[in-house]
Amino acid sequence: MEGDVTGTNRKGHAVTGSSRKIKDNAADWHNLMVKWEKLNEDGFKAAGSMVDMRGTRPQSDQLLVLDESSSPSSPSSALPQQTGGAAELQDECCKLQDVVDKMVSVVKKMERLTASQQGLHDLEVFQFGLEGRKCPLFHSWTAKHFKESSCFLLDSFSQELKLKQTIVQELAHAATSDLCMVYLSCWLHQPFITPQTRLTLEAMLLETGHNPL
Repeated sequence: MEGDVTGTNRKGHAVTGSSRKIKDNAADWHNLMVKWEKLNEDGFKAAGSMVDMRGTRPQSDQLLVLDESSSPSSPSSALPQQTGGAAELQDECCKLQDVVDKMVSVVKKMERLTASQQGLHDLEVFQFGLEGRKCPLFHSWTAKHFKESSCFLLDSFSQELKLKQTIVQELAHAATSDLCMVYLSCWLHQPFITPQTRLTLEAMLLETGHNPL
């Protein structure tokens, strides 16, 4: 799942109305998932650095970082006064939090895509009844199928985001190196982003013509 689905891809077929919007939404899903994967890589690097530093820094340095990170009113200007190791660890903590903040933004955009799909489904029901239109918009999927796929994707990434937020909160406070490695492994392998999640996106791209059948 590399690269963006661009406007050129989107204009490959003369589709209008609901078809145009659903096709654009599918491209946006792809691009957001690509962005998520990049953020996941960046976060893994920061989290890995934190784990490495915790394994080599004195306990006093680590406690200093925990005190700073747990105090929202601590000014950033205080960081240079820390020991070198604690300042480096604090910097990686900030990098990891920044990654999660960007992931929150990605999920919010996914929420808007899902709301759009819900609106398109509601429009279809209003126009054609509960059974929907007789001819599919693309190959075989109905508007309801697109809505359900979007809901599934959103749920996967929402659950994964909650896990990431927990890891950020707990990683710097983990009592043992083994627990640190558990958090690091969870970040890397993304248990809520399953093969079914990726297959759902691929099916959406195939159905809308972004990827060839």
